[in-house]
Amino acid sequence: MATPWRHAKQRRYADASLDGLSRKELPNDQLLPLVREYVAQGESVIISVKGYSMRPFLEHLRDRVQLSPWTELHVGDAVLAEISPGHFVLHRIIGIDGERLTLMGDGNIRGTEACTVHDVCGVVTEYLRPGGHVLYASDRGLQRKIRIWRRLLPVRRWLLFVYKQTV
Repeated sequence: MATPWRHAKQRRYADASLDGLSRKELPNDQLLPLVREYVAQGESVIISVKGYSMRPFLEHLRDRVQLSPWTELHVGDAVLAEISPGHFVLHRIIGIDGERLTLMGDGNIRGTEACTVHDVCGVVTEYLRPGGHVLYASDRGLQRKIRIWRRLLPVRRWLLFVYKQTV
């Protein structure tokens, strides 16, 4: 019963995904090093989200994020980081120990990545939804939801199951 609704929702988002902008797709191994360069030069870059590891806050090919240079990193920030040569992830910081960061996707129920602050390519400053809706990473309501979601890790498996049935 949820399947027809899910497909209708995908079609609606597919039409509004870029708000009339032209679209050029590059494989991540070509795109993300370029993103890293632009952000290192002080530019902000908008990329489409691929993958499901940041559910429920970001959805595969539906949402886009603006990555910007950073001066400070905090627990709860979503960052693009190169965790090994050529392997990039867009995950949330769940721990900071000096220069070492621990990352985990919002849609993950276990498993973390480790990197250093020097591996961070950019920090998410805006979440761009279909239809032109922009949600700023500094929004207090969003930050509260992120803190609550982190505390729900023990039951995240079941919450994500219900979420997947309604998307």
